[in-house]
Parts: sequence; C-alpha cells; structure tokens
Amino acid sequence: MDVGDLSASDGAMPDAISLYPLRFEPIFQYRLWGGRRLEEWLDAKLPDNGPIGEAWLLSDRDDFPSRVADGPLKGQTLAELIGRSPNLMLGELASQYRKFPLLLKFLDVQKMLSVQVHPPDDRTDLIPAGESGKTEAWVVLEAEPGGRVYAGLKAGTTAGDLRALTEQNADEYLPSFTPVPGEGVFIKAGTVHSLGDGVVVFEVQQNSDVTFRLYDWDHIDPKTGHKRALQTEQALACIDYAQGAITPVVPLPEIARPVARERLFCCPRFRLWRLQGATPFRVGMEGSPHVLVCIEGVGNVEFNGTNFGMSKGTVTLLPAAVGACTFAPEGNVVLLEIAIPDRI
Repeated sequence: MDVGDLSASDGAMPDAISLYPLRFEPIFQYRLWGGRRLEEWLDAKLPDNGPIGEAWLLSDRDDFPSRVADGPLKGQTLAELIGRSPNLMLGELASQYRKFPLLLKFLDVQKMLSVQVHPPDDRTDLIPAGESGKTEAWVVLEAEPGGRVYAGLKAGTTAGDLRALTEQNADEYLPSFTPVPGEGVFIKAGTVHSLGDGVVVFEVQQNSDVTFRLYDWDHIDPKTGHKRALQTEQALACIDYAQGAITPVVPLPEIARPVARERLFCCPRFRLWRLQGATPFRVGMEGSPHVLVCIEGVGNVEFNGTNFGMSKGTVTLLPAAVGACTFAPEGNVVLLEIAIPDRI
C-alpha cells in the first residue's frame, strides 16, 4: 500500500483506505492524584489545569476518541477508521469487535490512586450499557523510593474489613510491595488494588471505564473542594475474596536474537511482550493489529519504503493490513508490543 494514495481534498475519508503505521494524539486527563511527569514521556505540552494523571494513548471511546496525529489520515478517529474499513484495521478480529477492544494509557500517580476494583465481564448487573468488565496490567516505568503498589487481599479479609478501610489499617488487609521500573503487574477484574506515591506506569486494559472505589485516602479534590464519591457496595459485590496477594509477574523469555523478546502478560483479553535489541527485528503480525510502545531508545518502523520514527513515549498502531514490519533501532531500544487474542 502506498501512503501517498491517501488523500481527500474535501477532508472526508477516502473510499479506499491505504493504511500505514498510525500514531495518535495523546488525550490528557486531569486527576487529583496526578502530576506533570508525562510531559517527559510524550512530545506534547501538558494542559495548564493542574495535575495530569493519565494520557490516553489509544482510545476508541465515544467520549474521548483518539485521532491520527500525522500522515494522510491526520485528524481521523480510530472509530472512523474501524467503522469504514474493519477488515483492514482489525483483520481476523473484525467479526468479534465493533470497537478497538483495548484502552492504552500512561499513568503518572504522584499521590495514591483510590483503593478500587473493576468488575469482571460476567457481572452484567454492575456494568453500564455499552461497557465491559475491566482486566488491566501495568508496566512500571518510574518509581520513587516511597512508591507503593497494593494488589490483592490478605488471607481472611472480609467485606466488613473493607468497609472500614482507613489509611491506618490498610496494610492489615491489603498486601503491597515497592515497585521497581521494568516490573509487570497483572490486575485481573475483581482484584482490589491501588498504587502511587511517585509511580509512572504504562497501562493496558479492556476498553472500559468502570471503576468502583472502596477508599480514597481522604483526598480532597481541589477542583470541587470535596471528597470523591465511593461506590462501596458495587465494589464489594464484584471482589474475588480468594485472590490472595498479587506480586509482579515473572517474564517468560521467548527468543534471544535478533531481539530479546519476553512475554509479560498473556490473558484472554490481551498479550504483551517486551523487546530489547540494537539490530533490526520483526514486529507486528500478518492479518492482526499490533501496538508498539517505545519506552527507551530511538528507531524506525520500516513500511512500504517509508520510515516511521519512534522514540521514548511513542505509541504506534500497526493495523492488520500493515502486517509484519521491520523495526530498525538506532542503538539499543526497548519496545512493548501488544496483541489481541483471536479468540475470547
């Protein structure tokens, strides 16, 4: 496919879409627990409206749609591209999904995120129409010495204990650990969790915005002057009380050359690998969309005779029609590669 064939003088989408590796404009979200560190990860100035906790990197949501950042399709939303050419965008997944099923983010959590839980897909009584359950995972990018991840429950913890959570007793019921850059943390739907006090992570999750707060560390939102609402009963209803303590995942090495490739997450909703190398290697897959996230170094996705540059913080979607490509590093590079399983 020739990128140069993509043009439409009236600004409308062309009838025949020729796709290429796509970057999208980040969507910044105010969060009272956020900070200003995402400016260091993204080549974009943060809004001047207080702490920014999230940058939505790839979003097929009606309220916050991702738009192509450059090239002939600049300004088009992810939803428009999928709606117009689902097979070219999603390939073999087009029969299963009307929307892109994942939401990708950077999180800058300078204060503690609320103690929260997300519902699993089968709790349809707790999930608003149009939403799904929410399993997610984090790759730790930065962590101050005082940073913390709470994940899971200590043995014997009851709903009554969780109703009475405070900053003073949280450690009695919630297992925790000090995160280290490079670690992966898998948060299955139904898992009680929190993180913060100086942690930056990349997050991959189901395309859902359903969160139930159990406890919010007595935060006061400076925009409202009030505490945020809790959803205690909904949270208690969807918790897996047998979950135990959640610890960082153990990466599974797959290949060593020409790139060191290790799998961090593999679940029915997404798969994620970390790739480290300094010589050209293959990325993407024929007939299936993949997403690349650069977390260290500089390089280029080579497609159809054109180089598509990536550096720290760059997120690139390889539509199914683009298929497998070569990534050419300029020195050592570290990428995350995300795929969607073809069966759920």
